[in-house]
Amino acid sequence: MALLRKINRVLLVLLVLMVCLLLHSALLRASTRPKVSDRWKSLGGAAQVPAVRESEADNVVPVIICASEERVGATMATINSVHSNTDASVFFYIVTLRDAVKLTRQYIEKTKLKGIKYKILEFNPMVLRGKVKPDSSRPDLLHPLNFVRFYLPLLDISHKRVIYLDDDVIVQGDIKDLFNIKLKPGHAAAFATDCDLPSTHEMVRSIGMQTTYMGFLDYRKQEVKDLGIHPRDCSFNPGVFVADVSEWKKQKITKQLEKWMEENFRQNIYSSAMAGGVATPPMLIVFHDKYTTLDPLWHVRHLGWSPDARYSESYLQEARLLHWNGPFKPWNYPAVHLDLWERWFIPDPSGRFLLVRPERDS
Repeated sequence: MALLRKINRVLLVLLVLMVCLLLHSALLRASTRPKVSDRWKSLGGAAQVPAVRESEADNVVPVIICASEERVGATMATINSVHSNTDASVFFYIVTLRDAVKLTRQYIEKTKLKGIKYKILEFNPMVLRGKVKPDSSRPDLLHPLNFVRFYLPLLDISHKRVIYLDDDVIVQGDIKDLFNIKLKPGHAAAFATDCDLPSTHEMVRSIGMQTTYMGFLDYRKQEVKDLGIHPRDCSFNPGVFVADVSEWKKQKITKQLEKWMEENFRQNIYSSAMAGGVATPPMLIVFHDKYTTLDPLWHVRHLGWSPDARYSESYLQEARLLHWNGPFKPWNYPAVHLDLWERWFIPDPSGRFLLVRPERDS
């Protein structure tokens, strides 16, 4: 009997120990598992350098740019032009999809760009569900990364002000001059108006581009008429802008943009067949008469709308920023002012991104 009691006591102790171990393991898992709110706090991904501390945030020029798998070489040319033409401390937030994270990192680490300060953020395209529908006229305009500019406050950044650049841009001026523009009180962003310089007007007329809201919104729809925006009001290009992130949050700009995306999803008040695709019209609506105007030399655009129409060389030398918006991109052929883009191009170390030039045509 005594032996049996000893055995029972030992078994009881072992049972208690096992229960304690199981409880400890469960508690440890719970403490290390990310909370649901943490997982959805931002659209951010892995950082390549330590995140910028709040105390340092005011001393850097934060630039947000996207890198799609098929156009990563274009992104690197833009980054190279920014980095090479300033002595400011620039921090690049490179937003991409999961399939291009590794390629983007390799492009930087294996080239002359390995010294830049940057962070790769992974964008979750699921945020666009129910807001964008397929359109075959220009599918490139429906790429999820075209809508990153709508979600600036959701990105894993810690700055009061940021610059957003498209990937078909070359910066010839000092980026800190753009960053230091004074935004008017109550304005969440600064854009370049489409009614700026005479030389731009000549280019626009020669290629049949629109410079007013009529070219972007369907004024036959009642929802558009109800906006009260005159169809001849000047439009602007959202491929380059300076944003006040605090004001953007205060005005709930992202929610406003999503509202118009959803409205278009239901009513088709604009389409990607129109001049700016589906990413420009919501910006035009939300920021109508509520933006600061950039110096036009900080956004010389329409270089990609024709394989023939050119600006004068003297005007291009003055330009601080060049934008090949339109279907004729400078890494393809035909396109105009290729030399101004190609001087900043860095060959892809993986060999996947290749320039299309006449001598390579079959």
